[in-house]
Amino acid sequence: MTTLTGAPAYAAEALLRLGAALKDAGYRFTTVTPATYERVNRRPGSAHGRSLTDVLGWSRPFGPGVLPDGMVALLEEAGVLQRDGDTWRSLVRCSTYGGDLFFHSAFPATAPDAVFFGPDTYRTCDAVLAHLSTRPRPPRQVVDVGCGSGAVAVTVARHVPDAEVTAVDINPAALRLTTVNAALAGVGDRVTPVRSDLLTGVDGAFDLIASNPPFMIDPQRRAYRDGGGEHGHDLPLAVLDAAVRRLAPGGSLVLFSGTGVVDGHDPLLAAAAARLAGTDLDWTYREVDPDVYSENLDESYTHAERIAVAVLTATRR
Repeated sequence: MTTLTGAPAYAAEALLRLGAALKDAGYRFTTVTPATYERVNRRPGSAHGRSLTDVLGWSRPFGPGVLPDGMVALLEEAGVLQRDGDTWRSLVRCSTYGGDLFFHSAFPATAPDAVFFGPDTYRTCDAVLAHLSTRPRPPRQVVDVGCGSGAVAVTVARHVPDAEVTAVDINPAALRLTTVNAALAGVGDRVTPVRSDLLTGVDGAFDLIASNPPFMIDPQRRAYRDGGGEHGHDLPLAVLDAAVRRLAPGGSLVLFSGTGVVDGHDPLLAAAAARLAGTDLDWTYREVDPDVYSENLDESYTHAERIAVAVLTATRR
């Protein structure tokens, strides 16, 4: 199976042309949770794609005549069309947020280099925009840590015209799609993708650090999902540690993460409070949704009563 990492050099240009064609067609799709994908795609009549959203949103297999020939050709040119006789499949999905299109990995996202976009992406972008509305002045130097599809980076660039936005990730496929998605949104000149492990590959201090890092306990150790450590919090806490060191005066961190709550105790909140104690950062922490990913409670979260998602905001005085 062709992956984005191994796609030919012209993949980005082909995806850009495909994105432009989708815009012209009025394409829109809201990405849902994996559990919802599975339930909806199991419904009668949903096994095969019959429309653009079936193919590029619901990741359903399709055959000749479903998509315009030009779109099929662009999928093939981009290296993201899988053919098995007359059964074809797109290896990318396309979702919308704020009027912009974002290419990311097809469902199910099982490849090691899968590029994530999901309901938490919407929540993170909303949280970043809410924080921006409270700032006394707009940020100039911004970094999106673990950028994935680049949705946060593009959203900031859209709303803060003078911001210089760096989008970092260790996954080359994520950086490629961030480049495409930023160009589709018309902000490619202000979003710079950089391969970096957290902030080790970029210099300087930042007025805004935003991140939706992997935060789950994932037995499959998928890079876009596995946060590491006993609770899946190693990566979110590493982002917090980096922010403590790299925020400029008056700069802020907006960190979106998840946590398995155990007997009413939130281990992420406790660990974050310990790290922030004695620093010059003022911070808040709030649950955005108290109960998500319930399908995982019988897998790696047998110790937890619920999985919540939360936003931690920390600002240097």
